[in-house]
Amino acid sequence: MTTHPRPPFDPELAAVLPLIDAFVPKSITLDDVEHLRTLTTSPPIETTLEGRPIVHVERTIPGPTGSPDLTVSVFYREDHTAPGPGIYHTHGGGMMGGDRFVGAGVYLDWVERFDAVVISIEYRRPPEHPDPSPLEDVYAGLVWSADHAAELGFDPRRLVIAGESAGAGLTAGLALLARDRRGPAIIGQLLMYPLLDERNDSVSSRQDDRAGTWDRVSTETAWNAYLGDRRHTDAVSIYASPSLATDLSGLPPAFIDAGSSELLRDEDVAYASAIWEAGGQAELHIWPGGFHGFDQIAPTARVSQAAIAARTAWLERTLTP
Repeated sequence: MTTHPRPPFDPELAAVLPLIDAFVPKSITLDDVEHLRTLTTSPPIETTLEGRPIVHVERTIPGPTGSPDLTVSVFYREDHTAPGPGIYHTHGGGMMGGDRFVGAGVYLDWVERFDAVVISIEYRRPPEHPDPSPLEDVYAGLVWSADHAAELGFDPRRLVIAGESAGAGLTAGLALLARDRRGPAIIGQLLMYPLLDERNDSVSSRQDDRAGTWDRVSTETAWNAYLGDRRHTDAVSIYASPSLATDLSGLPPAFIDAGSSELLRDEDVAYASAIWEAGGQAELHIWPGGFHGFDQIAPTARVSQAAIAARTAWLERTLTP
């Protein structure tokens, strides 16, 4: 297998990598799933909410037909003026890990800045619950959110879907599924360094991954856990691996970003290009020297601040009537 040289990390980001390497396994295998879940379990949400004028409500909602009920968290400002915009969030965590509070620091900023109602879904995870369970859970949560918009305090005509990493891949699949099932109307999809392509065969997927936060072995493990024996066959749906879609027309405008020094870079660039080819709208940013998840790991770095500002500006344009 050919290994290509990797673009260098941003100096501010490179400085934090030794701290990450000290406690995060370099290559995640199925034997590491429980450890991954421990590492990606969020602190108590009460800690994250401390000092923020935000209300948190936990709701139990119906799961997909024949499946267990699901849990969502709903966040809104104490002085919320209904109906505001709605943001439906799908968490990251390498497909196999994470919880609905991963990325809370990001989406709570959106609650405060835009007076948005954020709904974050707890979905079933592989390998115990492979495709299509995670996406069907996420779709059920989206339908419930849109159906209960008035109760939740947001305008269903101003609904954006958002996610990071594996959650962004689910978000992209969700946009396709909502289009094809004629589901809830979505005005935008915010995809932060999304995991989109089960083939894992781009140049960036084969670049030197001895440093960073997510390597090729981890990507292989995630896709194998999610798809099982169907991987690399015609049985893999476009909703599970959106990069396989040949028709990206009719999708809501997308914001897509990634780091120049991460393995998912090229599949994210290709997905934006395919949206443009289909006549759709996508805003694409490749942040120089960024590793996977750089902005959440090192939020004060200048390149992280630039990424956060670009997403915020896109949301402001998208959510403003």
